[in-house]
Amino acid sequence: MMTGSGLGPNKRGVMPSFASVEEERRHRKERLAGAFRLFSLFGFNEGVAGHITVRDPEHRDHFWVNPFGMHFGHLRVSDLLLVSHDGQIVEGKGALNAAAFAIHSQVHLARPDVIAAAHAHSVYGKAWSSLGRLLDPITQDACAFYEDHVLFDDYTGVVYDLEEGKRISATLGTTKAAILRNHGLLTVGQSVDEAAWWFITMERSCQAQLLAEAVGEPVLIDPTYAALTAQQVGSHQAGWFSFQPLWDKISREQPDLFE
Repeated sequence: MMTGSGLGPNKRGVMPSFASVEEERRHRKERLAGAFRLFSLFGFNEGVAGHITVRDPEHRDHFWVNPFGMHFGHLRVSDLLLVSHDGQIVEGKGALNAAAFAIHSQVHLARPDVIAAAHAHSVYGKAWSSLGRLLDPITQDACAFYEDHVLFDDYTGVVYDLEEGKRISATLGTTKAAILRNHGLLTVGQSVDEAAWWFITMERSCQAQLLAEAVGEPVLIDPTYAALTAQQVGSHQAGWFSFQPLWDKISREQPDLFE
């Protein structure tokens, strides 16, 4: 299987380690490009909206992000932009999405533990966000977010203001995800893999609850077992590992992402 960065095969379920910061940077950028390809595959595109970021392993107040206006399905490693803490493009060609900087810069600033963050205007996520509610523990998968996601219960237009980004990051707190009312979903993780997986499965959990409530009243999982399931399927390791089959698929089927 192609790895792109020459890391070689890992035991399944073991997070990779790196011999140098350059190797780790390359790995993070490859996973970021792959996450965008997967978001395209899942139909999370909405015009120019949406962004995923990953913290640079050396310059930790900088992050890598997609150029504004490039289709997720076309994005390659070489297309990514490196952005500084004050919004300057340090490396790469293309424009910076002001909303991406306003949101992600503040999340990365407030959460040193966050390596990656993902946001897109996916159909079911934005549909659910319009209800102004948290997800209920109605499925095993939804339990990943049990008592570990928040509602940003406000909407004041496109997020261009850093102060709005600060309010979002403050509401996010120490959780893995936020439902941005009338807007969409935001997820974070200790790797691109984790942040992207939380977004994918949260979108599907929104879809599942919308479908269930369309035909009846869902049965909630008992709080004791919801909390137990959250420990089983909602850990950093579980989020990272759940992404690996998707990575295998996209890296094999679309190897040009490594360019």
